[in-house]
Amino acid sequence: MNRSHHFDGLVGVLGGMGPLATIDFMHKVMAATDAQRDQDHVPLIVASIPQVPDRGTAFRGDGPSPLPAMIDIGTRLRDAGAQMLVIPCNTAHLWFDALQAALGLPMLHLVDAALDAAVEAHGQHTPLGLLCTETTLASGLYLARAPHVRWVVPTPGEMHEQVMPGIAAVKAGDLELGAALLGAAAQALARRGARALVLGCTEVPLVLVPANAPLPVIDATAALARRVVAWSLAQRERAQAEIGAELSPG
Repeated sequence: MNRSHHFDGLVGVLGGMGPLATIDFMHKVMAATDAQRDQDHVPLIVASIPQVPDRGTAFRGDGPSPLPAMIDIGTRLRDAGAQMLVIPCNTAHLWFDALQAALGLPMLHLVDAALDAAVEAHGQHTPLGLLCTETTLASGLYLARAPHVRWVVPTPGEMHEQVMPGIAAVKAGDLELGAALLGAAAQALARRGARALVLGCTEVPLVLVPANAPLPVIDATAALARRVVAWSLAQRERAQAEIGAELSPG
């Protein structure tokens, strides 16, 4: 078998939504990898394209769908050799099924990774606060996938005065303001009974971390990164086993 220029476990990252969150995801993939040398790390092909149409306006019907751009970028990643695709953006997962159907590639779901991490860390019955965009909340991206969870979500006032301005501040590079606003929103969720926080927007863990959060956090970005590492390692181990079988006598 000719395996030249073939990289087993190669993961395509459909990023840019937003750019800093994409870099954070890449860092967390590296942090989750037990690596002693360069070659031990997960092979990634990353497309960070911030010009994908806004997911929130598309969901509200006020702007173009991001799906055609996502399909175009995903096709380029697939054609470049990606064997699996991930999207380090929560709201983009509203188009997850349509994108996967168009590309015909396996994909890992960010929200499922976060919800499984929450259950693993805190069990089935812990009240979970959710810090996310208006679109993620209104679409039921988290709530509908885990109806058994007692969710504590931002009030409309908290969403408009703290959460969305905090996310916007992070996207604009004002991390200090983002941390202050999102920290205040987290405190409000804690006061209303949340016992852990799901960081359901990939901008949030850029400024809200265990050291400054009022409650334990479930970082969706980190949860997805761990799944990527496990998937890629499994592919590489399987490929090595196949090579060993080919080389064995008889």
